[in-house]
Amino acid sequence: MNENDLGRIIVDTAIDLHSKLGPGLLESVYEVILTKHLSKKGLFVQRQVSIPIEYEGELFEEGFRIDMIVQGKVIIELKSIEKVTNAHKKQLLTYLKLTDTKLGYILNFGTELMKTGIYRIINGEID
Repeated sequence: MNENDLGRIIVDTAIDLHSKLGPGLLESVYEVILTKHLSKKGLFVQRQVSIPIEYEGELFEEGFRIDMIVQGKVIIELKSIEKVTNAHKKQLLTYLKLTDTKLGYILNFGTELMKTGIYRIINGEID
């Protein structure tokens, strides 16, 4: 399954979840339930994945923390806020670059309609 196939499953699942739970819950609630639903669909999902950073030759595990990675190919950054900013998009692009991953999504469950809270971020070209 390629990144685009995974993306369709992720987006469809997020829209369904948002329609059932509504907006405005804590990100952690959406994270645990989205993980369960994606896992039920046969996808391998990792939560709260640490991305270490290296500084002056020393490795720090506390660098960054990715909300979710699906099948090792798609990063999901979850939000439950009023508005996604450029800083949030840059954060996800940084995660994509640091992990050499091509595709990521910001899923903002804080919006009234989920389709207005989905941001697709690409790092390079997708096959």
